[in-house]
Amino acid sequence: MPRIAPLDPPYTPEVAAALARWMPPDVAHDPLVLFRVLHRNPELASRMRVLGAGLLAHGRLPARDREIIIDRTCARTGCEYEWGVHAAAFGEAAGLGREHLRATVSGDGAPWSPKERLLMSAADELHDSARISDRTWSALAEHYEEPQLLEILVLAGWYRTIGQLINTLEIDNEPWAPPFPAPHPPPKAPPPSLT
Repeated sequence: MPRIAPLDPPYTPEVAAALARWMPPDVAHDPLVLFRVLHRNPELASRMRVLGAGLLAHGRLPARDREIIIDRTCARTGCEYEWGVHAAAFGEAAGLGREHLRATVSGDGAPWSPKERLLMSAADELHDSARISDRTWSALAEHYEEPQLLEILVLAGWYRTIGQLINTLEIDNEPWAPPFPAPHPPPKAPPPSLT
């Protein structure tokens, strides 16, 4: 059970309408648990939806490139929930097969193009140091225009935030979303003692 319980139906008309805006039309499953938890603070949820939806539906990056950044960032943050949602809902549509999705978790094994390896490296650098090295930035700039470069940074930062949110709230995977492929990232170290 998440640390903050998701809203359950029946929803108020306002919440039902807000949740409907988060979900694609004619989707076969209930609104995501994440969205139902966020609606414990409807004002915050509405602000978050604008950025999240904008990145997914109105970005300038090709869908495959976007999903590589998202999936690698989710994997590096250990956020199996969001990785699984993206693997199921966007991965195949963006042209990422099982081997590529597995490699976004393991970091190896997929036949990435040089540009895709560069995206994986950029996601790793942002995760490890909250910056991109001059060498990686110069290589990215050979493939992407400035608006796209900004989008790469915002995507990685947004999904790191989402990973942090989901991991801290201890939200279980959606039943229809795949878990990390085995072998999965090593278990997290226990937190330092607060005493």
